[in-house]
Parts: sequence; C-alpha cells; structure tokens
Amino acid sequence: MMENNRVKNIEKKLLSDNWYTLNKFSYDFQTNNGEWIRQEREAYDRGNGAAILLYNEEKQTVVLTKQFRMPTYVNGNDDGYMIEACAGLLDDNNPEDCIKKETEEETGYRLNNVKKIFEMYMSPGSVTEKLYFFVAEYDSKMKVSDGGGVETETEDIEVLELPFEEALEMMNSGKIEDAKTIILLQYAQIFSLMS
Repeated sequence: MMENNRVKNIEKKLLSDNWYTLNKFSYDFQTNNGEWIRQEREAYDRGNGAAILLYNEEKQTVVLTKQFRMPTYVNGNDDGYMIEACAGLLDDNNPEDCIKKETEEETGYRLNNVKKIFEMYMSPGSVTEKLYFFVAEYDSKMKVSDGGGVETETEDIEVLELPFEEALEMMNSGKIEDAKTIILLQYAQIFSLMS
C-alpha cells in the first residue's frame, strides 16, 4: 500500500477465506475538515482480472459469452444468465497473457495480438479488483476449439458471435447488463472499431 497521511492505525480482520477473501478493515481517517474519525469497511479480494472485446471489422461482428451468474440470479436477474465480454482473473499471469489464455479457453479463439485500452476499478467501494481492458480483431482462422470454458473450473460458457449493431441494441434494451461488456461495446462505438 502507498503512504496516505490521512489514514492510520489500520487493523485487518479476516471474515471469510472460502471462494475469495473477505476482510474487515478498521482505521482512523482524517476528513477534509481535519477531524479524525474511526471507520470500518469490508473489502472483498478476488484478485485482479482482464476483459476483452473480440471484433471482426469485415463481418461487423463481436464475440461475447453467455453464462450463469448466481449473484445476479439472487438479485432479480430472471434466469441468472449474463451476456458478457470474455474475462478472467489474472491469477499469476500478467494481464495480456491472462486475456489470451482466457479467450482461448472461453471462446476457442487463439489470439496473437491484443490491444490494452485502459484499466479501472469496477466496484471500488467494496471490491479490491482492478480490471484490465483489451480489444482484439478475430477471424475464423484463429478458431482452434469450441471454447466453453474449463471443465475443472466448472465453467459452462456459451460462445455468441453477434452482429455489432445487435449487441449495441441488446445493451440499449437491457439484455446486456454487464458493466465491463457495456464499457467495451461503447469503446468500440466511440472509437469506430467497426467503421
């Protein structure tokens, strides 16, 4: 952690170390008016990740994935399925190697070149994860398997190749609700990847 003179006396308590790690932090924080107050926050640590939008300019298509997400299901997503950009946790890889590996596992496309476009915290109020965003062009020659994820990781992923305009409409109509996917589709639209 970097030095921050407005935070001191940090205490960390492990609450859960099951699927990922949940810690409770208690600390003294100096407000803008100079007053010191004691705060408590929980932080969920699942590691950092990477996400990618695969696009084919000639065909005007994108490759997305569809999979069941329990947290969305218990929060009102009717069937729990989400349409998303390919993504995964870095584990011990650097972001570029991670996204190439995840792309092949999830979509079946083997990529040589990816372009990093930015990195950001997706839910900084409660989750430590930083996500690295990429885009890459794909074509049929890059398809080396059916994809679908890694069985030992209990992944059951459907690969979707969609017209770009249909993906944008799905975003606008609420059929695509995943933040990383919306960000990547908007990036493609703003920077005319499909010109």
